[in-house]
Amino acid sequence: MDPTEAEERPDFGRVVTLANVISFGRLIGVPIVLYLLLVAHEPAMAVVVLVIGGTSDWVDGYIARRLRQVSRLGTLLDPLADRLYLLATVLAFAVIGVIPWAFTVALLAREALLGACLIVLRRHGQGPPPVHYLGKTATFLLLCAFPMLLLAEVSAVAAPVAGACGWALAWWGIVLYWIAAGLYLWQMRDMTRSRR
Repeated sequence: MDPTEAEERPDFGRVVTLANVISFGRLIGVPIVLYLLLVAHEPAMAVVVLVIGGTSDWVDGYIARRLRQVSRLGTLLDPLADRLYLLATVLAFAVIGVIPWAFTVALLAREALLGACLIVLRRHGQGPPPVHYLGKTATFLLLCAFPMLLLAEVSAVAAPVAGACGWALAWWGIVLYWIAAGLYLWQMRDMTRSRR
């Protein structure tokens, strides 16, 4: 066996890995962000949590590959953490007026579409399609955009730059998010056809 193949082969049986702990920490960040924004009204602290959450999205994937800690739990936990983080943040931002509801609806509609696709795939005996690099890029852009948009709300000094950068990342993110959805639909079509 080629040594590089051995290095890249995922160990799907592992559960407790550093990468999974980081993903789980991101899940814990979801209610913390909601509490800070909607209950405690501490947007500055929420910016810190969002920055940590957005950074950890890249870190856990890097660690999983670098330390050969790719696991079945990790392949499920990481996208789940991303989805919950995005959905919770975008809903809270819409409630407190950081982003318009139209942006929120566009993101939620994409998630609803893919949720319906997962139901169809399960009926065909298939799991979710592999995560596409474009989808990961879109998620990363959105996770970078949200702390900047919130920073623009809480800091008059940072507002001009943070707002412009935040909205540039957010619009690129939502566009790529929908393009990735199209790719997932294409993958789903191929997956359901292969089962016939």
